[in-house]
Amino acid sequence: MPKMAKPQPQRCRRLLLVSFLLITLIAVVESARPAFACGGPEAAAMRFCNRNLPIKVRVRDLIGRLETEEKIRLLVNNAASIPRLGIGGYEWWSEALHGISDTGPGVKFGGDFPGATSFPQVILAAASFNASLWERIGRVVSDEGRAMYNGGQAGLTFWSPNVNIYRDPRWGRGQETPGEDPIMAGKYAANYVRGLQQATGGRTGYLHLKVAACCKHYTAYDLDNWHGVNRFHFNAKVSKQDLKDTFEVPFKTCVIEGKAASIMCSYNQVNGIPTCANPNLLLNTVRTQWGLNGYIVSDCDSIAVYYNDQHYTATPEDAVAVALKAGLDLDCGPFLAQYTGSAIQQGKVSISHVDNALANTLTVQMRLGMFDGDPATQPYGNLGPKDVCSPAHQYLALEAARQGIVLLKNNRHALPLRPSTLRSVAVIGPNSDVTVTMIGNYAGNPCGYITPLEGINRYVRTVHQSGCITVSCFGPNQPIDSAVNAARQADAVIVLVGLDQSLEAETIDRDSLLLPGRQAELVQKAAASSRGPVVVVLISGGSLDISFARDDPRVSAIVWAGYPGQSGGQAIADVLFGSYNPGGRLPMTWYPQEFADQVPMTEMRMRSDPARGYPGRSYRFYTGPVVYPFGHGLSYSTFSYSIAQAPAMFAVRLNAGRQPAAANSTGSVRTVRVNHARCDDLIMSVHVDVTNLGELDGVHSVLVYSRPPIGSERWVPQRQLVAFEKVHVASGKTIRVKLGVDVCAGLSFADNHGTKRILIGDHNFEIGDLAHKVSLQVQPEMIPDPF
Repeated sequence: MPKMAKPQPQRCRRLLLVSFLLITLIAVVESARPAFACGGPEAAAMRFCNRNLPIKVRVRDLIGRLETEEKIRLLVNNAASIPRLGIGGYEWWSEALHGISDTGPGVKFGGDFPGATSFPQVILAAASFNASLWERIGRVVSDEGRAMYNGGQAGLTFWSPNVNIYRDPRWGRGQETPGEDPIMAGKYAANYVRGLQQATGGRTGYLHLKVAACCKHYTAYDLDNWHGVNRFHFNAKVSKQDLKDTFEVPFKTCVIEGKAASIMCSYNQVNGIPTCANPNLLLNTVRTQWGLNGYIVSDCDSIAVYYNDQHYTATPEDAVAVALKAGLDLDCGPFLAQYTGSAIQQGKVSISHVDNALANTLTVQMRLGMFDGDPATQPYGNLGPKDVCSPAHQYLALEAARQGIVLLKNNRHALPLRPSTLRSVAVIGPNSDVTVTMIGNYAGNPCGYITPLEGINRYVRTVHQSGCITVSCFGPNQPIDSAVNAARQADAVIVLVGLDQSLEAETIDRDSLLLPGRQAELVQKAAASSRGPVVVVLISGGSLDISFARDDPRVSAIVWAGYPGQSGGQAIADVLFGSYNPGGRLPMTWYPQEFADQVPMTEMRMRSDPARGYPGRSYRFYTGPVVYPFGHGLSYSTFSYSIAQAPAMFAVRLNAGRQPAAANSTGSVRTVRVNHARCDDLIMSVHVDVTNLGELDGVHSVLVYSRPPIGSERWVPQRQLVAFEKVHVASGKTIRVKLGVDVCAGLSFADNHGTKRILIGDHNFEIGDLAHKVSLQVQPEMIPDPF
């Protein structure tokens, strides 16, 4: 049995302590507060308690009953109770990034709920390239969240997932994201959100929610603390082009396709305006253009940050006014509770702004059934302790880790290891017997742990030496010699190195992409001493420059295991010993150290600029050398592809009455505006036959890339992932995979003005070594824009 998890320390949050204590005192209520709203005999007389009425009517009725002070105290995350209406207080801040987490105050472990299933950190789950897996994980997390809510130990509003673009490899929170590709990040967002929310019904005008998800942090947030620049003061200077076709993409998909109930704005400024005070971002884009049916919440203390730290407004009341007028509905922090009253008195904001904000938050609460009486009588009311950490949930956590693990190098088929040929295996390295390290950040109390050493012990006899006192492995007194001696005596060596939350985390960005301290020395000395294969296993969220190990013939194999969750040790062992055939692929570029030496984290440009020696960012635009490219991942099998069906020509149809806009520049590249195209009809089907030529059954990620028409390279991604699918292929068998290429999303780009345009001409699809040309053409009566 896995050993029981130890409680994890509360994650650090930058809160203004005096203000927090003040509003907490305001929000204190009697211990006898009702366990749920609309449960007493008085409910029959209150229309907001009538679940048969449209939610809009119920919300309007409730707002009409509230006094101004009561309204104001509902604008913050620790919303106060309203005893006269039978409404208890509510903590909005709960987290569920990769399992239910007690990072926010809304979740409390203990009693009937000592822990919850801890899945792999998001960056490793993303490496599975398996959209259905992401939704399945969301469904499990939703079950466990509802069960804990029913038991009074969690809320129903989970501020997850994090779908920021992993723009820079040094970012400490890159581990929380689905990687660097905006289309893939959007698919992750939509699928995980659908799994969490499980929207159903709609008889009262809105779909009902199992829990409410929140995509964060909007937008262009990907720097925490680097060289004296921190997220509270950073002004991200972003072009309209990059904002439209990179940074906004996952959030737009989250809202439109995932139908998320919430968006969280970030600490940073974008082009001089705090995101939580920007009406163009919040009101115009998220609320109006994308049609958010939910609420917009600030990252914690963001209003206080742009008032106190960024000095964006002259007074606290001005800060309140710009937030509410920009479209913010809920403040994680006390600021709105403290200063909205005086802002109203000074005429800087009206009560209608408050009412609009409350309409959005209360609508979500009603969609969750929080005003429908006893939760036990509602859908999901039967969920309880038996539904948390169930065997099925824990198995999915193991399976998710297996699917994400990436085989980076495998010289002479050193892997899988064969236990029958090994008398002993040396297991060394600072991450060889870790527990909390495996779950990354924004994690809760797992159901239990299986460490790497424990997992390997299930296959072979081991000799264990850490080789480093801590993961930083810094200083002269590291026990490297003991580990090397163990390596010398064993038939094989497994070296587990990498990072942990002391080196990459929220508020901690890295300077170096190299292995910390003397870890590389440990690997090299073990490789020089071993008489058998040497396998390096990297446990980290961020990428690492391990060129030395990649190029060293004495290092037989390299595996990246991310932060693999509670059963990560078992998953690692299953891959190393061949019980599971690896099929993960990297969701981010692995850059060399030279990139970190030359490119500031503060440089937001995605596109390269050869004139000033700037190499660009992500596989879509980066022009420099890599350690390992985006999408890299090996298998114990070999897979071949053939095109079974794909068009040679595809017609782009425009909306009725639309003509191509006038040309705005000259050149040979032709385009059509995305908002002029009939995008719902522009899904191109590509059928691919995938054959497993190896001796082992395996899962395989089929990735379809597109290269743009010749002549357009200056403006557009040099390569773009346009479709992907995960399949299981038995040894010697062939599977036909149907993929859909969204022309408007995948074969378009944003121009300098932020206008999305479809490129007309010959697009080259790449699937492994296979290439297929598709010519995009406009209907004959339509003439596309020259660009």
